[in-house]
Amino acid sequence: MYLQHFGLSQLPFTLTPNTGFFFGLSPHVEALQVLQTALQTGEGFIKVTGEVGTGKTLVCRKLLNDLPTQYHCAFLPNPYLNPKELRLAVAGELGLALPNKLDQQQLTRLIHERLLALNHQGFHVVLVLDEAQSLPDESIEALRLFTNLETESRKLLQVVLFGQPELDQRLAQPKFRQLRQRITFSYDLRPLTWDEIQAYIHYRLAVAGYQGPELFCTADIKRIAKAARGIPRLVNILAHKSLLLCYGQGKKKVTSQHCLAAITDTEDINLQHKVGFSRVSILIIMLLVTVMVVIGFNGDNCCGEWMTQIGEIK
Repeated sequence: MYLQHFGLSQLPFTLTPNTGFFFGLSPHVEALQVLQTALQTGEGFIKVTGEVGTGKTLVCRKLLNDLPTQYHCAFLPNPYLNPKELRLAVAGELGLALPNKLDQQQLTRLIHERLLALNHQGFHVVLVLDEAQSLPDESIEALRLFTNLETESRKLLQVVLFGQPELDQRLAQPKFRQLRQRITFSYDLRPLTWDEIQAYIHYRLAVAGYQGPELFCTADIKRIAKAARGIPRLVNILAHKSLLLCYGQGKKKVTSQHCLAAITDTEDINLQHKVGFSRVSILIIMLLVTVMVVIGFNGDNCCGEWMTQIGEIK
């Protein structure tokens, strides 16, 4: 793609939550501090919410990677499970070998025994659920009952919920008031400010191996930040497409034209920024770049002339 063109060792703006690119922005660091404090105090439920793309899964993975050795972590990335499936998933994460025929009461007893054994070994057991807004109602209640398992001094299981704002809306229902009262620590991930996004873009480029002059000017970063509404995932998409278009034109610095074209081509962005290139033009450019990669064609000059002609289509 454009790695060699910009002197990069890896793609800087992928959508996969890669902790190698964790920057330590204020909202993400604050969320981790809340989580670490809550886990140290042994609280039952901890909750982190945020809009789609604000970095919940990245914070989740960073937490899992940084947990001290005395923590035994059970991680459920997709909690759309009924109560039985939830108990089986937790049992599997705790390392239980289960017999074929087992009723729910026996399964709960085995989980309790395993939690007690881990506690006697000095472990603190943490159950982490990503996308927790997907939990069925019955499973939310089953989850609450898990936290009833305790010794005289501490909970045998702590639960960390990562979810979209819909999780808060669901837990606000009267039927979940018991669980809601057990959430002693919570944090809401906010969108990034434009200067945080500026630092974020420069940091990811540096981690990816870029060593040249700044690829994005301040005005274009502000444009990207506003169009993305401060959401890191959308920032990644816009920055990646801008670099792709810059490469397709054979240039070494991203221009406003490239950023506006990327914005035009991207769903779920601030609509007032959708000006400039037509969507058909962008698709044609993307196709051309793909063909260049496939055939190994270094078309900086002729592609640049062609791109300039396309850029005139408004």
